[in-house]
Amino acid sequence: MSLIVAGRFTTFPAAEDAAQTLFDHGFPGEDGTLFFVNPRGQHARHTLGEHAADAPTITAAPPPSTRRRLRSMTFGAVAGAVVGVAVFTAFSASMPIVAIAAGVGAYLGSMLSKMAYSPGAPHAHREVVHHEIRDSGVLVAVHVCPENQMEAATILREAGGADIERATGHWQRGRWADFDPLQTPVPLPELSQQHA
Repeated sequence: MSLIVAGRFTTFPAAEDAAQTLFDHGFPGEDGTLFFVNPRGQHARHTLGEHAADAPTITAAPPPSTRRRLRSMTFGAVAGAVVGVAVFTAFSASMPIVAIAAGVGAYLGSMLSKMAYSPGAPHAHREVVHHEIRDSGVLVAVHVCPENQMEAATILREAGGADIERATGHWQRGRWADFDPLQTPVPLPELSQQHA
């Protein structure tokens, strides 16, 4: 595993200037790289030239709780339709009225069974939250050793870099090979103490 220091920049020219400053301070060219990190929630987008049809399709059966809820709603709809038809047939209603009663009964039955099945409040709203905390931008990453990591971090900070972080990863052929945009960045506490 390699020790890596990285900083986020808002533009490519600013990131390129920071990388040049690193090189001017003696960091070798093969120890620095820059790349764009997509905005939150867009890390799984297709690369240029790749079409959605080329991507593998993964299908899965709905979870058991969803199947039970659908069965419950179906049962409620059928029961509601039967009750609606029975009530209006008992009063000798016309065929269009019985058909409407069946539809309304089916709808009400499915809604009642859905509310009865749903745990918690009847109108509980569940929201999917993405726990990505890495902001988008151009990341300048440099392969460092323990002796020069603070120098690299200071150069990146003085060049306008934000979110200066330290990571361990695989540095191969002049790039951070196993960078994961969903990984939580680890800030350099020593750099924060220097500026305090």
